[in-house]
Amino acid sequence: MLELPPLALYVHVPWCVRKCPYCDFNSHGVGATQQLPEQAYLNALLSDLEQEVRRVGSRKLVSVFIGGGTPSLMSPDFYQALLRGINQHLELAVDCEVTLEANPGTLEQGRFAGYRENGINRLSIGIQSFQPAQLKTLGRIHDGEQAHHAVTSARRAGFDNLNLDLMHGLPQQDVALALDDIEQALSLNPEHLSWYQLTLEPNTEFYSHPPALPEDETLWDIQDAGHARLEGAGLKRYEISAYARSGRRSRHNLNYWQFGDYIGIGAGAHGKLSRWSEDGELVVERYWKSRQPDAYLRRQHDPRGFLAGSQRIDTAALPLEFAMNALRLVEGVSFDEWLRTSGRPLNELEEKLVVAREKGLVMEDSFYLQASPQGLLFLNDLLVLISDGGRHT
Repeated sequence: MLELPPLALYVHVPWCVRKCPYCDFNSHGVGATQQLPEQAYLNALLSDLEQEVRRVGSRKLVSVFIGGGTPSLMSPDFYQALLRGINQHLELAVDCEVTLEANPGTLEQGRFAGYRENGINRLSIGIQSFQPAQLKTLGRIHDGEQAHHAVTSARRAGFDNLNLDLMHGLPQQDVALALDDIEQALSLNPEHLSWYQLTLEPNTEFYSHPPALPEDETLWDIQDAGHARLEGAGLKRYEISAYARSGRRSRHNLNYWQFGDYIGIGAGAHGKLSRWSEDGELVVERYWKSRQPDAYLRRQHDPRGFLAGSQRIDTAALPLEFAMNALRLVEGVSFDEWLRTSGRPLNELEEKLVVAREKGLVMEDSFYLQASPQGLLFLNDLLVLISDGGRHT
């Protein structure tokens, strides 16, 4: 039997001050003054983790990612206890990356030093834009000055690995405004930048009441100009919407894109785990936890545990599942990773790539699955070809 894929841990904190109109994540606005049930949620997370450990045994964690919601609403003491519990149940790699998502609101910035002292070694700060009009439209509760101050506070607290989240294709945004956002972000010298286009997702306010977005030609111009500026500044694109300095690629997200395994704990958290069956077949399963925070907290006392549902990935669906992640990476993923993370022979994936190669959407390479520049631009079309093997072309 081959080794199992690398293992990461995702922790979901579901609360935020106010739900943004574009957000389709499992987040629940609580206002700026409501007291959060820190101790109850901590107890539930640790109980959830204990149940997960029974499934994964002694596998080592390569990364931990705490997302939300707004995880920086929780206190440093909360994360000290959480990370202590994680260390007690699972071994962390020596260079384990531990990321916390944070927002630039002044409420959280005083906590950065505590987060760093308690073992969080990477911050992902959700700036989205520096422009007053765009921030207001996006429903953000910070301004550009607070965004700059948040990064300064993080550096002062000892963080030397920062990601900044920026969006483009925003309402009333032109190329000049998009580039100004990039310039302000670059002035903060981040190690990593997530630069992604606003999309109108179902079950969001923007989807129900869509704002006027830039025309396609403007979107292409923003994409081209922004990409050139980021690459010129030494932030190399390694995934469709991710740019990083040398050695600073997100290990947690790389594990996703390389089809690694991950535990999910917390309200609405998802996970993916692989295991060997008794007959020597690698079984890949996705699962998810109770979504509503109150329901999740009640699950702590439920003999059925926190699991809300699970689904084994059918063998026929594995090529698409693998490709949906791997093809986001600019450099692609080696075919060895396909064998290691799916347990399936190479020909099952190769059969799905015939038409995609004919159309020039994947690179002609015997060792890597890699989208061509055209394939990266039209990734959805490429995935459709892989999902049906080109039968309908």
